Amino acid sequence: MSLSFSPAVPARTSVLGRLVSALAALWLATCLSGCGALNRVPSLEEQAKSAWSEVQNQYQRRADLIPNLVETVKGYAKQEQDTLTRVTEARAKATSIQVDAGTVNDPEKFKQFQEAQNQLSGALGRLLASVEAYPDLKSNQNFLALQSQLEGTENRIAVARRDYIQAVQAYNTEIRTIPGRWIAGWFYPEAKPMETFTATAGSERAPNVKF
Repeated sequence: MSLSFSPAVPARTSVLGRLVSALAALWLATCLSGCGALNRVPSLEEQAKSAWSEVQNQYQRRADLIPNLVETVKGYAKQEQDTLTRVTEARAKATSIQVDAGTVNDPEKFKQFQEAQNQLSGALGRLLASVEAYPDLKSNQNFLALQSQLEGTENRIAVARRDYIQAVQAYNTEIRTIPGRWIAGWFYPEAKPMETFTATAGSERAPNVKF
């Protein structure tokens, strides 16, 4: 009676294949670790996450200024109630969206965040445009202080968004091109592309807030 060992061949081939892949990964890690390429993916990811945190901080800073702004304007321009209401509602919507580090990997959630912030920017812009009709308000010291803080915050938002866009571009490019694509696939399989802001007209420069 003859015995056949042919079924063991695929198993040996599979084991050999895994061994070759492991050795190849080890060789690549050894070659790249000396030049720092192995750590480039997580380093760029952390930079992008840090930039995203700064975007959140600046938007929150603006949200914190708005209630005082609304109360100040309300005292001088009661007839602008509809405009004030729209600002308040837009702020409530923007701050109700829960965002965290994972938002940058969620296209739908990131889109909701951007749209809510854009709506708040539009409502706030319309409110500030209406201030031109109230000279007493424009000379109020509390309003002037808010004006300065808001202008600075809008500039910081523009800078934070720009820095985030650049950081995400570097990270996404790294994990989509070789050798970063290989490194991410082998050593950082959890690395996913990040979302970025949709460019709007004038977004390449900081806004000039006028009162």
